[in-house]
Amino acid sequence: MDPLLSEFDSFVRTRTPALLRSAYLLTGDQHLAEDLVQSALARTHRSWSRLHDSGNAEAYTRKIMYHLQVSWWRRRRVAESMTGDLPEPRGGDSAPDHAQQTTLRLTLRAALARLSAKQRAVLVLRFFEDRTETEAADLLGVTVGTVKSQTSKALAKLRTVAPELADLYATEGTVR
Repeated sequence: MDPLLSEFDSFVRTRTPALLRSAYLLTGDQHLAEDLVQSALARTHRSWSRLHDSGNAEAYTRKIMYHLQVSWWRRRRVAESMTGDLPEPRGGDSAPDHAQQTTLRLTLRAALARLSAKQRAVLVLRFFEDRTETEAADLLGVTVGTVKSQTSKALAKLRTVAPELADLYATEGTVR
């Protein structure tokens, strides 16, 4: 097997679960998330010969995902609903409280469904991906002011529609 193809295959196998989690949070739908990751990985594959040595393949793939999602939300103006299940992260030794996790997941899913696609994308980048406002703006192709205003509006809406999620966010607008 071609060494480049082998490296790309390894990259896809190891990073797809994390990419799917981010894509799910961006799209709010498992099937759309899978499509988004597949499209991003196809574009990454086309550039693999120059990416494999740089160590920036995942960052490149994520940036493609964000750009594709922005272009999809600009094209599409249909009502969205959160369906599917959020992929579980693998690993961890402690036994989780499944009932509490399920309740939290359902509450979070319902709350995120009430946000616009832009607000969801900004929250994913800022708090799930831990990006700065500038990085989020660059990735989404918007201004820092847009990131700030969308973050503020999204957190305010979350506080209103799901006050039971107060543990996840603080009053000054940062996620714990």
